[in-house]
Amino acid sequence: MRLVSLLASATEMIAELGCLDQLVGRSHECDYPKAVQMLPVVSRVQINVDTSSAEIDAQVKALSRAAHEDTAALKALSIYSINTDQLQRLRPDIIFTQTQCEVCAVSERDVARAVAQLIGIQPRILSLAPYRLADVWEDVLRVGAALERQAQAEKLVAGYQARLERLRSRSDAQPEHPRVAILEWIDPPMAGGNWTPELVEYAGGINLFGEAGAHSPWLAWEDLLAADPDVIVLTPCGFTLERTLEDIPLLEARPGWSNLRAVRNGRVFAVDGNQYFNRSGPRLVGSAEILATLLYGKDMAESIDHTSWQRVGDKS
Repeated sequence: MRLVSLLASATEMIAELGCLDQLVGRSHECDYPKAVQMLPVVSRVQINVDTSSAEIDAQVKALSRAAHEDTAALKALSIYSINTDQLQRLRPDIIFTQTQCEVCAVSERDVARAVAQLIGIQPRILSLAPYRLADVWEDVLRVGAALERQAQAEKLVAGYQARLERLRSRSDAQPEHPRVAILEWIDPPMAGGNWTPELVEYAGGINLFGEAGAHSPWLAWEDLLAADPDVIVLTPCGFTLERTLEDIPLLEARPGWSNLRAVRNGRVFAVDGNQYFNRSGPRLVGSAEILATLLYGKDMAESIDHTSWQRVGDKS
């Protein structure tokens, strides 16, 4: 089969299932494993992402408002575009996309619009829609079935679940369970939703904001101050660790930031939210292990990417 993935997490699932050799095209966001970076890129983002967090948020909200006001203009108002000429040349049998969030990645609507323009081919569109960890594991099984790797997919899912349960056992045995605030966006503040509260639970923390299975909620600054978390973890969606660190002054300039318990105790951490936490794929297991390591100050993982996070204020 010839595969095109327009979803980074689907690309990682395809790789885990041993089908990377069938992948012929990718989205602009698909960058892991490294080998996929050599493949043709089929999509691009249509807003300016090389700007401030507030401006990125403003652009997205402006597009959303305009789309609601003029549904006929949805094509022009999409955050992403697909190169249909490139797609025609690649002649995929399956295109992987998602329906979970039109802001985070190319959507099923974008793909259906592009496929309608193709000549002589009618690829299958497989859309993933993860909101909880159970949905992510179900998506792995669906991808496995589409690639005729069902048994391997079942084995992978069983392994992910067992690894999380082993982490839960280690974290449950800790003497304290910190109160945790996960910030999925910094300006304006947004808490982590969807599967993030479940990751906090597996890591042994007490989640303060966001509900499992629900979209990430906007967070009033006063609510963060009132909750006064023991630990704050910054995981901006789509941001590398380096890009996240650039936004720390925005938090430091806010009233009351320096008085927060987590800040006073040096328990604020920046994480690569692009590679971890916000990708609904296999590395959510690693995300929970990273979080547990941050909460307890010792390696809680079976395998961990120590380059993915940094303590805020640590210049080393």
